[in-house]
Amino acid sequence: MRALFLILLATLVLPPFVAAADESAPIAVIVPRDFTGREPGAQDLALIFKRKKLAWNDGTRIQPVNLPADHAARRLFSQRILKSTPEAQAQYWNEMYFQGLYPPHVVASSEAMLRYVADTAGAIGYVSACKLDTRVKAVLWIDADGVVSATAPALECGRK
Repeated sequence: MRALFLILLATLVLPPFVAAADESAPIAVIVPRDFTGREPGAQDLALIFKRKKLAWNDGTRIQPVNLPADHAARRLFSQRILKSTPEAQAQYWNEMYFQGLYPPHVVASSEAMLRYVADTAGAIGYVSACKLDTRVKAVLWIDADGVVSATAPALECGRK
């Protein structure tokens, strides 16, 4: 009976603890694994996600993709790269709509982000560095303090 109680307790306690550790992890800006272009900097990202830069240097159309507005990685990305919140960006996109520009595609989860970027030529997105896998290539990192770097940080994912 005690073992069953401990398993139940672990089930209730561990998922939020692990999620909290992932939320504090740096964000990896990702592109398809076979991406060979010039890696973007923070200014490039802002232009790309505002749809002011539409093509990579080789002419491939850039396909930016966001996580949902309430996702912790989206909030940090928006604040540090776009200098606004996802909610504030709604007004920008309402204005851009009348100029024929549409906001980046939105996917529902980190797994969907990884799949979209891996399978879409010209795609660029972001995930918690703890979710990163070999289907994509990380080109930039944003830490919890908002520092942008081309160097991969040391990661502590999952349980501490």
